[in-house]
Amino acid sequence: MNKVRANLINVSSIFDRIFSFLQSPFLLAVRLYWGWQFAQTGWGKLHHLSKVAEFFASLHIPFPAANALFNGCLEFFGGILFAIGLASRPISLLLSISMMVAYITADRDALHSVFSDPGKFYNADPYTFLFAALLILIFGPGRIALDSLIGRFFGWKEGGD
Repeated sequence: MNKVRANLINVSSIFDRIFSFLQSPFLLAVRLYWGWQFAQTGWGKLHHLSKVAEFFASLHIPFPAANALFNGCLEFFGGILFAIGLASRPISLLLSISMMVAYITADRDALHSVFSDPGKFYNADPYTFLFAALLILIFGPGRIALDSLIGRFFGWKEGGD
């Protein structure tokens, strides 16, 4: 019985090492892909501010022009910072809030159907953006990020996680 237990512990330890090793490359892939997606979305908003402001006005968002500009800048510049892993958690928090606002204002039906029709919830446009931002907010940017490099340079917590 002790030998079986020892073997299970060894197998578990091997899995832990393998998947812990893959954590930072996975977080890097999430940051690069979704950072690029955020930046592209923000770039599109910045180049069509009047249309975005009109859309925001139709959703009864206060100060639609200012919010269109803010949101476009947040997504564009925030997406770049998200991708390179600089100020990852504060940017992730802002992007998460922005995506929740998108759900509340533009995809309210999808938000209300989170339990009754989950497919409608996760097929809504904000879902993957929100998920990526929450992933980095909760788990950190990983070791392959500017936050981690800066942290190691100044002797802060190893890995920036």
